[in-house]
Amino acid sequence: MHKISMPYLKPLGVFLAVMLVAGCSSNQYPPVSADQRSVEVDYDYVIGAGDSMEIFVWGNQELTTTGIVRPDGKFTTRLVEDLEASGKTSTELARDIEEAYSEYVKSAVVSVIVKSFKGVPVQQVRVIGEASKPLSVPFNKHMSLLDLMIAVGGMTDYAAGNKAVLIRSFEGREDTFGLRLDDLIRDGDISANVTLFPGDIVIIPESWF
Repeated sequence: MHKISMPYLKPLGVFLAVMLVAGCSSNQYPPVSADQRSVEVDYDYVIGAGDSMEIFVWGNQELTTTGIVRPDGKFTTRLVEDLEASGKTSTELARDIEEAYSEYVKSAVVSVIVKSFKGVPVQQVRVIGEASKPLSVPFNKHMSLLDLMIAVGGMTDYAAGNKAVLIRSFEGREDTFGLRLDDLIRDGDISANVTLFPGDIVIIPESWF
């Protein structure tokens, strides 16, 4: 029997713990460390399930096509079925398509243009709990906590924003940090803003009283 890894169990456990202590204590987690507050995160976007793409074949309009990466991470063109797309950059996928087309087209030149973005989970930023619209947001370079909160429409009236936490995997370890969302959003304290990393999880608990 195959064992199934469940990487979200630990973040879920942290979420439940935060929900239990919210409303009756101050944030028990340290703030985001100084070396991570304003660091520039450099990364290459990789294609994920749900991404919309155009496959452009230079000089061969008949083979130019558009489509969406399936939930299994694969993509079908007009010549080749079930190309693995998820987890690859657009350049890597273009080279794979050129190789696959080499049986049918001499010296095919292919470009992959990503039209809409979902991304893979490790390149998304997720918000759960008392956000107005809890969801997963594709990570953008230079993305900040304020950008994320705008994307999710802020917090509900029942949110304990200064007891929110950030779960981050960084340099092979997983850390949990305290956030000051009330200070950032409701008081306009920009010092509470932090740089986000791909894969970050923000948990906003409910204020019980």
